[in-house]
Amino acid sequence: MIPELLPETLARQAAILLLLALPIACMSWTVTHEEVFREPRDYCKDRSQHARSLPRRKFFYLFTCEYCFSHYVTALVLIFTRFQLLYSGWRGYVLAEFALVYLANVYMSLYNRLRLDIKHENVSIAVEEAQKPE
Repeated sequence: MIPELLPETLARQAAILLLLALPIACMSWTVTHEEVFREPRDYCKDRSQHARSLPRRKFFYLFTCEYCFSHYVTALVLIFTRFQLLYSGWRGYVLAEFALVYLANVYMSLYNRLRLDIKHENVSIAVEEAQKPE
């Protein structure tokens, strides 16, 4: 028996998948890396290393790891959007969860690489300017 496909076209689902992964990556990156959440993240990092119980350490760790946090952000996005990938029902949600997490982490890796390239370029420019005779 072939599972029932969603009535949406595959191209539309792919477009939604690519677009939904962007806010997931943005939220995950912002919470786990940006300065605006530094204090809560530092607290969570400390608790993830020094809490007495394993479940408590793991709970606080998820706020310091973009990969871990992206799973929870994705689940929240799926609750609000009800996006299902390829299949209707729980199978569509499971496929959407893992596909969105994967794409969000690809986006975050590309963003991180871009930031490193920009930082490297800025350092190179500063070194060149420091070496110029006045």
